[in-house]
Amino acid sequence: MINLNDAFIEELYYQYLRDKNSVSPEWRQFFEKENIQTYKIISKTTPKRQVNPFSSITSTSTIDLDSKSELSIDSKEFEYLNSIQAKLSENMEESLEIPTATSVRTFPVKVLDENRRIINRYLQKIRRLRVSFTHILLWALVRALTKYPHMNECFDRIDDKPARIRRSSINIGLAVDLVKKDGTRLLLVPNVKDAQNLNFSEFISAFDEIIEKARTGKIDLSDLQGTTVTLTNPGMIGTTFSSPRLMKGQGLIVATGAIDYPTEFLAVRPEILTNLAVSKVVTLTSTYDHRIIQGAESAEFLAYLNKLLIGDELFYDQIFVSLKIPFEPIRWAIDVSHTRGYSLFDPRENIEKSAHVTQMINAYRVRGHLLASTNPLGSISYYYPELDPAYYGFTIWDLDRIFHADDSWESNNLPLRDIIEILRETYCGPFGIEFMHIQHPERKDWIKRKLERTRSSIEYSPHEKLHIYKKLIDAELFENFLHTKFVGHKRFSLEGSESVIVLMDKLFEKSAETELNSIVIGMAHRGRLNVLVNNIGKSYEQIFDEFNEEFDAESYQGSGDVKYHLGDWGFYVSPANKTISIILAPNPSHLELVNPVVEGMARAYCNEVKDKSYSKVLPILIHGDAAFAGQGIVAETLNLSQLEGYKTGGTIHIIINNQIGFTTSSNSARSSTYATDIAKMIQAPIIHINGNDPEAVCTAANFAVEFRNKFNCDVVIDLLCYRKYGHNEADEPTYTQPLLYKKIKSMTPVRELYEKVLINEKIISPNDADEYKTTIKNALNKAFTDRKLKSKLQRKPSLYKPGQIFERIDTSVPFDKLEIINNSVTSIPFGFNIHPKVKTLLERRKEMFESSIPAIDWAFAEALAFGSILLMGKDIRFSGQDSRRGTFSQRHSVLTDMKTEDEYIPLNHISEEQA
Repeated sequence: MINLNDAFIEELYYQYLRDKNSVSPEWRQFFEKENIQTYKIISKTTPKRQVNPFSSITSTSTIDLDSKSELSIDSKEFEYLNSIQAKLSENMEESLEIPTATSVRTFPVKVLDENRRIINRYLQKIRRLRVSFTHILLWALVRALTKYPHMNECFDRIDDKPARIRRSSINIGLAVDLVKKDGTRLLLVPNVKDAQNLNFSEFISAFDEIIEKARTGKIDLSDLQGTTVTLTNPGMIGTTFSSPRLMKGQGLIVATGAIDYPTEFLAVRPEILTNLAVSKVVTLTSTYDHRIIQGAESAEFLAYLNKLLIGDELFYDQIFVSLKIPFEPIRWAIDVSHTRGYSLFDPRENIEKSAHVTQMINAYRVRGHLLASTNPLGSISYYYPELDPAYYGFTIWDLDRIFHADDSWESNNLPLRDIIEILRETYCGPFGIEFMHIQHPERKDWIKRKLERTRSSIEYSPHEKLHIYKKLIDAELFENFLHTKFVGHKRFSLEGSESVIVLMDKLFEKSAETELNSIVIGMAHRGRLNVLVNNIGKSYEQIFDEFNEEFDAESYQGSGDVKYHLGDWGFYVSPANKTISIILAPNPSHLELVNPVVEGMARAYCNEVKDKSYSKVLPILIHGDAAFAGQGIVAETLNLSQLEGYKTGGTIHIIINNQIGFTTSSNSARSSTYATDIAKMIQAPIIHINGNDPEAVCTAANFAVEFRNKFNCDVVIDLLCYRKYGHNEADEPTYTQPLLYKKIKSMTPVRELYEKVLINEKIISPNDADEYKTTIKNALNKAFTDRKLKSKLQRKPSLYKPGQIFERIDTSVPFDKLEIINNSVTSIPFGFNIHPKVKTLLERRKEMFESSIPAIDWAFAEALAFGSILLMGKDIRFSGQDSRRGTFSQRHSVLTDMKTEDEYIPLNHISEEQA
C-alpha cells in the first residue's frame, strides 16, 4: 500500500545503510527484521534518461539521483529528481488509479476565531500551549467522522474482488511540510491513533507531541502507520481552494483554504464590516474515493462540519469543558443591531448597550471570583448568568463595536471584546478577589485601579522566577526527607501546599523593603516545621534532633510532639539588603488560640519601638480553612482588630486551604461559600489564589502588603491547595475521602509544574534543576549524618530567657510614684463640670490613700479574698440578689469573717511552699 510517508521511510533507509546508529532503535529493528526484504527501495543509481526533442529514448548509463548536477542536452536543461521526490512522483502516479470526486463548501469562521481567542487568552494565563485553527479543524473532523463513519472507510480488493474496509478507529493525520537543510521539501503524514476516544485536551496534547517529533526528526514508525483520514492545510500559505490527491488506503482527504474576508469585501473598512456583520471565511474541500463514498454523503459531511464550526452540537462547550475554561463560548447569532445606513449604531441602542456594559463590568468586580481558576483540584462546572455577555443581549457581532468602559482605565473607549478580556483576565484567572463588600470608596477604587491596570499579574524577572523555583525545591525536598527518614512520625506536612513557603518569603521581602520594623507570626501545626527551616532559618540539625527527642536541656517547652508547637526567631535580609526581624510565636495546640496572643505581641512591640501608629509591626496569622470558618476565637479576634485599643495596623491572614477539615469536606463543614466569608464583617479584601501557580501567589503577597501598609487594615489570602496525606502522616485519608484522594494521588507537585514552565521559558535547563536538587539533598543528608557528632546542641538564643516564666518578679511600686499617680487620677481639672457621684468617688479614693488607717477597694479585696479561699481549699457559694456573687452585704460579711490573722494570708506574702 503506497502512502506519502514512503519517501521519508526510504530516506531513513539510506541513512541506515550509511550509518546504522544514525536512526532510532525502532527504525533499526524495522529495517533489519520487518518486511525489509519486500520493501521496495529505489536504486541509488538508475538509468539516465536522455532527452531528445523528437523522441524519448532511454540509455543504459547511470547517474546518482542524489546529485544536484544539471545536464544540458540540445539546449534543454533538466535535473533528476532525488530519491524522495522520485518516490513522491511514484505515489502520485499510483493515486491516479483512484476515481475521486471533490465537494466544496465555504464556512464562516467568526465563531471559531472568537472562541479560539478566548481559549488562548485563558491558556496563556495558566501557561498551556496555544490552540491553533488546525487543532480545532482536526477535532471537528474527528467529531464529523464519528457522525459519518462511512467517510472513515477505504476501498481495497480482497481475493481480487472490490471491498469496503470498515475501521473501528479514527487515525486522523495531518500533512506536515518539512524543509530540509539543503532546501528540499519533505512531506510527512503522522497521525493520532484512536482519536475518537480522546477529549479535546488529550487530543491536542497527543497531536502537538507527534508534530514536534516530526519537526525534530524523532518520528517513530508507528506514528506514520494506519492513517485513515488526512487533513492538508495549504491555506497556511495563502491558497484559498485545493483539491489534493487521495492516496491508496484512504477514502477521504480534506483540504482547508486560507482564512480571510470574502474577496469582494477585502477593500472595505473594518468598522463597516463589523456593522454589516461580515465574517471571515474558509473554504474546505472533501476529496473522496467515489467507489465507496457518494457525493450526497460528502455534502452532508461538510454540512455537519459547518454546524460544528458555528457552535452547534455543543461543539465549543465540550472544548471549553475539556480545557477547564469556566466561561461560556461565543455562539453564532443573527445580528440584531438596528443600524441606519452606514452609521455604527442607532443612538438609542448605543445608550442601552453602554448601560449594559457598565452592568457587566460591575458584575465581574462583584462575582468574577466565582469563575476564577483558583482550585488546583479543579472546579465544579458553574454558570453564573451575570458573567455571560449574552445575558446583557450582546451577540458575536458586538465584539468589534466600541463602547465606553470605565473612566479609571487608561483607554476607556474599547471594543467589547477588549473589555471582556480585561475583566476576565483581572478577576477570573488564578487570582480571584472579593472586595466590593468594602464600604470605603477610596479602598475599592484603589483595588480596582491596581488590579485592572495590571490584569492582576506581575511580570517577574528570570532571577525572581529562579528564586521562586528554589524555594519550592527547598520546601518539597525537606518534606520528602522527613517522610523517608522519620517514618511513622507526625509532622503535619506541607506537601500539596508548598507555595506557602514562597508566599511567606515574598511577604518578608516586601515587608523589609517597605521598612517595617518586624513581623510576628502565629500558626497551627500544618507546615510549621517547613516554615521554621525555610523561612525563619532554623537548622536542619535542630529539627532532626527534635524528632529524636533530643531537646535543648535549658528549654522549658517540653518534649514529645512539641517540635510542631515551638516558636523561633531570626532575621530576614531582602535582595535589596533590607533587614527585618521575624518572630514565630509558640502555639501549644491545634486551635487558633495563638491569634490574640500574636496581636498582643505585635501591639507590645509597637509600644517598645514607640510606634504611635501601631503599623510598623506586621502580624501574620496562618490558619486552616476549617479552623478559620469554624472556631469562634477567629471571629472574636477579627472583631477586635479595628478597635482603637486593639489595632495593630492590619493583619495578613493566610489560609492554607487544603479543602478538608480533618476528615470533613468543605461542603459538609460550613454553610458559607468560602471559608473566608467571616472576614467580610471587617470589610477586608479577600484574595483567592491557586496554590499551583507560584507567581500568582507572589502577586497576592505583593498586593496584601501594599494594601495593608496603605490602609492599615486586615487582608485575607485564601491559598487553595490540597493535603497529600491525612490530617497527620499516621492517618489514612482514603477511609473517609476515597474520591478526593484518588484525585490527589494523580496531582503533579507544584515544583514539577513550575520547573516545566521555566524550562520552556529557557530560564533553566533540566541539568540546572537537577544540580540544585542535588545540592539540597546533599545538605539534608550531611545534616542528618553529622548531627550526632556535636557534643552540645547549638541553638540560637530563645525568644525568652531560660526560666523567665517561673522566676519571681518584683512587682512593687515606690510610694512616691503611687502618690503621683493617685493625685493625678483624683484631681479634677479646673473648670471641668464633673458628675456629683464621680466627684464623691474621687474624693473617697483620695481619702483612702491619704488615711493612716489601711483602706482598700472592695473589688480588689474581693479578688484577694477569693484567692485566699482558693488557696485554703474552701468552697464558698453565694445566693441572693446578685446571681454572680451574692449581695454586697453578703460579700462584706464573708470578707469580714475571714479577715483574721490565722486564716487570712495576703497574696503577696504567700511563699512558694504555701503555694
